[in-house]
Amino acid sequence: MSFLFRRPALQRIYRKFIVYELRQLRSSEHTFMVLIAIGIGVLGGFGAIFFRFAIRFFQALAFGSWHYTLDYVMALPWYVKLLAPAAGGLIVGPIVYFFAREAKGHGVPEVMESIILHGGAIRPRVVLAKIAASAVCIGSGGSAGREGPIVQIGSAIGSAFGQFLRVSGSQLRTLVACGTAAGIAATFNAPIAGALFAMEIILSDFAISQFSPIVISSVSATVISRHFLGDFPAFVIPHYELVSVWEMIPYAILGVLAAFVALAFINILYKTEDLFDALVIPEWVKPVFGGLLIGAMGIIYPHIFGVGYETIDLALEGKLVWYFMLLLIVLKLLATSITIGSGGSGGIFAPSLFLGASLGGFVGAVVHLLFPAYTASAGAYALVGMGAVAAGAMHAPITSIIIIFELTNDYRIILPLMVACIISVLITTRLKKDSIYTLKLTRRGLDVFKAQEANILKAVTVGKIVNKKFETLKREAPFSQINERVSKSSFTHLYVVDEHDHVQGIILAREVEKIRNGIEKPDDSLQAKDICIPVTYYFNVDDTLDTVIKAFGASQLDEFPAVDEHVPMKLIGTISKDDVIKAYNNEMVKRDMVSTVSGYIGSADKFKQIKMSNGQVLSEIEIPGIMVNKTLSELDLRNQIGIEVILIKQNFDSDKKEMQNVMTPRPNYRFQYNDIVLVIGTEESLKKFKKLA
Repeated sequence: MSFLFRRPALQRIYRKFIVYELRQLRSSEHTFMVLIAIGIGVLGGFGAIFFRFAIRFFQALAFGSWHYTLDYVMALPWYVKLLAPAAGGLIVGPIVYFFAREAKGHGVPEVMESIILHGGAIRPRVVLAKIAASAVCIGSGGSAGREGPIVQIGSAIGSAFGQFLRVSGSQLRTLVACGTAAGIAATFNAPIAGALFAMEIILSDFAISQFSPIVISSVSATVISRHFLGDFPAFVIPHYELVSVWEMIPYAILGVLAAFVALAFINILYKTEDLFDALVIPEWVKPVFGGLLIGAMGIIYPHIFGVGYETIDLALEGKLVWYFMLLLIVLKLLATSITIGSGGSGGIFAPSLFLGASLGGFVGAVVHLLFPAYTASAGAYALVGMGAVAAGAMHAPITSIIIIFELTNDYRIILPLMVACIISVLITTRLKKDSIYTLKLTRRGLDVFKAQEANILKAVTVGKIVNKKFETLKREAPFSQINERVSKSSFTHLYVVDEHDHVQGIILAREVEKIRNGIEKPDDSLQAKDICIPVTYYFNVDDTLDTVIKAFGASQLDEFPAVDEHVPMKLIGTISKDDVIKAYNNEMVKRDMVSTVSGYIGSADKFKQIKMSNGQVLSEIEIPGIMVNKTLSELDLRNQIGIEVILIKQNFDSDKKEMQNVMTPRPNYRFQYNDIVLVIGTEESLKKFKKLA
């Protein structure tokens, strides 16, 4: 039968049948999303299994055994422990630098950024790059966790599904979260925690419409994980219980200490990253240098290598002395900061658990030594410390509590766990606004605490909406002239200027009408400078609309002046509240459209022109020769021609049917031959654009 599908006519019928079936499925959006979520969950589960296998494979290559244990590594020659992490860095650096920069670091911030700025669009190559880079980094001894990479891998799978099926922007964001939930659920055998992680940290939203597919994806991944890896908690926990009600006091103290350890982790991690960024050596070489430092530490203390679960188990079982656990806090904090800061690839959640277990074990050992009759063993405090440090670092108490609960399958420790986690989060959020994830985005200029509207408006400048038509009056203009101008003008705001066109104030048409109606015969001694409102807010073309919208919220005006950035207070145009709202709506449409059409533009086939309901046209066009080696800001296509670039297909090779990258436009991007752009504009403006060739 297969030979039938080689016939072109039958292929067309087959494709039409598939398209029809997809459309029928989409008629019930909820059913469609649930079915896709199942597929993402299954692939996410297999991705987590494969990633764990890949880590073991590279551990075997680096240290010479599939059975990696602390005792085995301690017995290895010193030079193996020194050079293995450096060799891993030599592989990780080029993968990250030359193949996918998003694979650098712990991964979760990149997923959050894709949700906020790109509607959930993630390049499919990130899956391969992250698996390779993180597996090599962790397997060769890098001090990092596997949870962050799993989140990024699962999210990229969800995004690839959505882009292939050409779903809407909001659906794509949900599918990315489904991938996140699948990854966490599979790696921890924790379906509830996976769903909550996706909703509390990635989406920051508990909307019921998103909840169902995310939970389904999480459950599907857990089923796959349990089938192949077994149904058991990630950590084997001895029997614990709350010995005395007075024991809540040391648990509360543990919560306070956990907050400060979490803050130290956040600060040192990013300070270390800054130190490595300042090194004047090639980016891809820096992980080698970081690996040598990790190896030097691991010669004596190999506990810092990898995810560190075996050391966590020792702390939970109370087999480590208190002073050694105190030392491990410092060593692991430095080791993870060096691994991630130097350009390695791995997560920070497992190191958070390691720090928490060491801190809790230390506190528990001291407390139990002082009050043996009223306190549990050190292992109980190690367990609570794990949740408290993770909660403080991520600013996510719900996820941390549920993850620890599911990791242990033991409800008896839930009360002290809740107290310590909440105290830790209260302190860390009070002292530091950003979590360990959001700080990376804040340092890039993205404020994740603003509403989505503010982040969207931050990408639009005043120059894109400034209105060059306005009316002015001289400062000495008499009331009769003002009244006449207001009566004939369609403008509600008139600008009072001096002889050099420097704006002095604003006259509102409604205020002029009040004066005219309140005074029988207004005297011409009343001049423009007497009735104008002082200029409190003014902007230049490079200011962003998020600052403008704040000003509108604090002012009663519906319009502000735009002034020359080089000549103080020289009026060049106006900015109205309606134009800001229109810009926001257009940006929202574009961002959803970017998510929706990314599947189209990601294929080798030509993307056909689409006429939109507002009369504008969406079209894919190969750049004219005149644009080569010029930047978007230099071309100023919006003002010069009236079109806007919303996606760039970079270095497309029409002969080989290959493309290197699909990217959102940046003002400083310099076009190259064979670049293709997805543009939006009127039919007339698109004709002008094509004539540039």
